[in-house]
Amino acid sequence: MKTKILSLIAFLLVSVAVNAQIDRSTMPKPGPDPEIKLGTPKTFTLKNGLKVIMVENNKLPRASASLTIDNKPYFEGEIAGVSSMMGSLLGRGTTNISKDEFNEKVDFLGANVSFFSSGAYASSLKKYFPEILGLMADGVKNSQFTQEEFDKEVQITLDGLKSNEKNVTSAARRVENVLTFGKNHPFGEFTSKESVSKITLDDVKNNYNTYYKPNNAYLVIEGDINTKEIEKLVKSLFSDWEQGEIPAYTIPATESVATTEINFINMQNAVQSEIAVINNVDLTLGDKDYYAALMASNILGGGGTARLFMNLREDKGYTYGSYASLRQNRYAGSFRATASVRNMVTDSSVVEIQKEINKIRYQKVTPEELENSKEEYIGGFVMDVQKPRTVANFALNIERYNLPKDFYANYIKNIKAVTLDDVQNAAIKYFRGDKARIIITGKGIDVLKNLEKTDYVIKYFDKYGNPTEKPAMTLPIPEGMTTANVIDKYITAIGGKDKVMAIKTTMMVANATIQGTPLVMTKKSSAPNKTSQEIAVMGNVMQKSVFDGTTGYKEARGQRTNLEGDDLEKAKKDASIISDLNYTNGKLDRIEPIDGKNYFVIIYNDVEAFYDMETGLKAQEIRTTKAPDGSEAKVPTTFSNYKEVKGVKFPFAIGIKSGPMDLKFEVTDFKVNEGVTDADFK
Repeated sequence: MKTKILSLIAFLLVSVAVNAQIDRSTMPKPGPDPEIKLGTPKTFTLKNGLKVIMVENNKLPRASASLTIDNKPYFEGEIAGVSSMMGSLLGRGTTNISKDEFNEKVDFLGANVSFFSSGAYASSLKKYFPEILGLMADGVKNSQFTQEEFDKEVQITLDGLKSNEKNVTSAARRVENVLTFGKNHPFGEFTSKESVSKITLDDVKNNYNTYYKPNNAYLVIEGDINTKEIEKLVKSLFSDWEQGEIPAYTIPATESVATTEINFINMQNAVQSEIAVINNVDLTLGDKDYYAALMASNILGGGGTARLFMNLREDKGYTYGSYASLRQNRYAGSFRATASVRNMVTDSSVVEIQKEINKIRYQKVTPEELENSKEEYIGGFVMDVQKPRTVANFALNIERYNLPKDFYANYIKNIKAVTLDDVQNAAIKYFRGDKARIIITGKGIDVLKNLEKTDYVIKYFDKYGNPTEKPAMTLPIPEGMTTANVIDKYITAIGGKDKVMAIKTTMMVANATIQGTPLVMTKKSSAPNKTSQEIAVMGNVMQKSVFDGTTGYKEARGQRTNLEGDDLEKAKKDASIISDLNYTNGKLDRIEPIDGKNYFVIIYNDVEAFYDMETGLKAQEIRTTKAPDGSEAKVPTTFSNYKEVKGVKFPFAIGIKSGPMDLKFEVTDFKVNEGVTDADFK
């Protein structure tokens, strides 16, 4: 026993001595760069031109196949969207198997098979992979296109276009591409109601028979495979896929504007501005300054520690995030610096974005910034190369871009070789703050006045990229028109004063989803001024507010706060069943045109209420809220799909947008003068 104790003491003394020699006040020196061993994928080419890349990985009993048809982009013109529609219809039955049988087989095997206009993808357990690859090959070679499925897809496409018709972000992205590349460029054209209406089933079949060919195709197979067996399987499944003659097409050249200008797209329903500073670039994977361009883009706007984010969000609080991206492309690349900002700081945001772009062009980044950016890229690269799928993608890129075989083996070395001068030269070359389009999609009435104070020429476009005139900010209010007139017309439109005044209680239940999670909003009101509202997520009440006519409270995540001060006074003013009756005390501020309709706008306290001049119905309310730091934000609520309940019309579709959240509530139950008791306001 004594011997064991002495041995333990000796061990502890040695440990203390060793630890005493370690200086923990300094950071350990980094170890050597990891040696990247990507391995060599096995490849072969079929006589029809299909290039096959195989990457063996035996860690899991799974396998996948990814088909990439690498055709040159082409212009679809009057039938823009035909290739997308063709891709959606692929695999809905073949000459050998019906759509339902195909789907049942895939589901039964617990697999995944999908098709798109530029390829296909399949994955499954190893033991089912030959059968799944066979199903994918059948869909690739023998897809049938029926009138029934075509008609369904046309309707789905039109419904999607309609749902996005007033979406500010969708309009912004569409016009940004139109202006950056041009309407007659494959990257600038877009699917529209007009183009969809011109697409026929024969157009879809022709697109498939013309472009869905193996000439420029790559098939990457990765997973727990035997390469000899897979080669034999691929040859048996794909050798009879017939080549075609891909039509020649010359892609139009793109170029940046001669001098920086603002391109403004007026969207009257915009509660924030979408800003994109864009210029065209000629940059392709593997170019000499590719790595320096990566570093410059990352330092400027690569994430939460980059300059744009730190300036516009962390310092100024203008936005949830501001980013930059440099998009390499063999045919037409672009640089973009973007932010979604509050209307009232649109002009200031433009100034700050341009300031950061010019700063990185004309002043070298710091050694620390460059080192951090390198470590970020190297760390991400090292993590990625552990994934077999990454190795397969690298092999595909080497083939597509005709890169040196050691391109990725030398990736870390090339990143580390980038200098401060290299970064500045890349920024000067690719971030053309002096020849950029500052494309702003927003609400003209809120932002143009300050934008006109900048030094930039402003050109105006509609939401489809067509040149237009400066939007009318307001229309003159007819002589003699008052807030009382507007509210009277609204009351008449929803059912008349007698029926409205007969309402003593209301109860509304409405459903919405956020990121796929169901929400239920239950709102109850009782005359003269009692209200309660609950929002439940999957049956659990997450938010609740109650006002009994005198006092009230708010509850969120188990925390209850009594209404006091301004919040209490606001509740007293807003708690009536038909709050619009209070708006007669507001100000008839303007007539505002929105999407071809004109609206009376009444301002009452912190609310702007919009009433359709033709129907009299309320279409929208915009409430101005203040954050603890004093910054303001506008929260819009839209009202539509009015339905009659006991002689009075109420909106059954309610949209609420707050920051990145866009909630669309559909009313499922509405009761008048029933279903409400005093206990609901306790």
